[in-house]
Amino acid sequence: MAAVALNPVGTRYRGRFAPSPSGPLHNGSLLAAMASYLDARAHGGEWLLRIEDIDEPRSIPGVDRIILQQLRTLGMHWDAEPTWQSERLPLYQAAFDRLRAQGLAYGCACTRQELPSEGRYPGTCSRGLPPGRRARAWRFRVPAGTERFTDRWHGAQQQDVQEETGDFIIRRADGYWAYQLAVVVDDGHQGITDVVRGADLLTSTARQRILQRQLGYPCPRVMHIPLMYDEHGRKLSKQNHAAAMDLARPVDTLNKAWQALGFDALRVADIPAFWMAALPRWADRFHLRRP
Repeated sequence: MAAVALNPVGTRYRGRFAPSPSGPLHNGSLLAAMASYLDARAHGGEWLLRIEDIDEPRSIPGVDRIILQQLRTLGMHWDAEPTWQSERLPLYQAAFDRLRAQGLAYGCACTRQELPSEGRYPGTCSRGLPPGRRARAWRFRVPAGTERFTDRWHGAQQQDVQEETGDFIIRRADGYWAYQLAVVVDDGHQGITDVVRGADLLTSTARQRILQRQLGYPCPRVMHIPLMYDEHGRKLSKQNHAAAMDLARPVDTLNKAWQALGFDALRVADIPAFWMAALPRWADRFHLRRP
């Protein structure tokens, strides 16, 4: 794990946890919640909660309230009113319009069947739509060059997005805003200084940094924590039908996530004692000056 300086003078730490309401939180999603919460508290900063409900087909009514209650039950409290992506659609539209005006967003007629199953988008529509075709999705025109950054867990990273990914989708064929655009706008608009999330999103960071600069947002520091897997070696996720975390034994549930982050189990009697013991250990691990 890479050593990291604290925020520049005058810049207060602001972190966030951003679950999707496609199901209750499970043990895997608790890792990201716990790590982001502890990092914010260890910096003496703010921790925000954002519900990423922009993918309407996958969002389940009422699950957002379940998630809020799960976090409260485990003693995790946010520092401002929660936000919902579904209430922020004009912000995404404005960012998209700016990119179009700059010639950095273009329509793409390609279907999934017409694209490589994996790897780089070949730029089929980058110079204009084929005759007789209409735009389905919209893509961001990626500049050439290598994006370099430091991840607080994994150290130095680099990616040539144009060579490895190509122009990526910012508005989907079904009309919904793509994750890459929405998360950049949300983090920028909310003044997020630090992003702590699962390692499966490490490969998205270079794309997001390019978008952040293009839209005039600073690039947050990032930390991508380990994932949790089931007995079959699959990442715990809602898509894999991971069970909701056990709130009947909250300290055991917290300790399971804590150990998955590489720490020894904490011998504590209750939830407040867990956070009181975990906070200095997290600060020491990352060489932070405790507030």
